[in-house]
Order: sequence, then structure tokens, then C-alpha cells
Amino acid sequence: QVQLVESGGGSVQVGGSLRLSCASSGYAASRSCMGWFRQAPGKERERVAIMHFNNYGGTNYADSVKGRFTISKDNAKNTLYLQMNSLKAEDTAMYYCAAVQAGIWAPCPVVPGAFPYWGQGTQVTVSS
Repeated sequence: QVQLVESGGGSVQVGGSLRLSCASSGYAASRSCMGWFRQAPGKERERVAIMHFNNYGGTNYADSVKGRFTISKDNAKNTLYLQMNSLKAEDTAMYYCAAVQAGIWAPCPVVPGAFPYWGQGTQVTVSS
């Protein structure tokens, strides 16, 4: 049974930082893509950052977070991270971890519908 468990959300002021973690189990993480998505009230779920869990760890970021957020992984722990710096009020949302099994050399999908496995979400609130 695939399980994704997020942690690390919270409340922070504009300009602050948070680090999210997503611990995964129940599937071969090394042959998967994992990513972070977010959904604000009244808005569609959107991609934040995606990473391949192969040795090369290719990444893909939404333009809105480039230069501020960094996705990373620990293969030994099957854990995905999202370091969020210079947070803005518009980053406020529920953040979800997602995973999809993928071949070692396969490109990662970027749309939420392509990811069958999801965590329960962790709230990030950025206030001024």
C-alpha cells in the first residue's frame, strides 16, 4: 500500500522560510517521480516542483517559485523535501506531495491528474 506523509507546514511571515517533507513507502521510489502541488481556496491544484527519483534527479519548477523554492530528495529515506524561501502571501495554500511510478529514463509528468498517489496535505500560511 502506497503511503505519502507530509510534514513541515505552518504559519510564517512574508519573507520567511519553511521546509516541507514527504515520507513515502509501499513502492519503488527509485523508479518514480515525486512532486509538490498546492491548492489555494477557490483555485485549481497547481504544480510547484517535480523531481525524478533516479540517480540524476531531474527537476521541474513552476515559474512562480523558481529561485525561491528548492526540491530535493533522500533516496535512502525515500523522502522528498521542499525548501521554501522568500515566501510570499500568494504562496499560501494546502501543499500536497504526489508520486507516480516511472521508468528510470522516463520524463516526469507535470499535471496533477497524472499522479495516482497523494498525501493528505500540509497547510502553509504566509502573512504580512
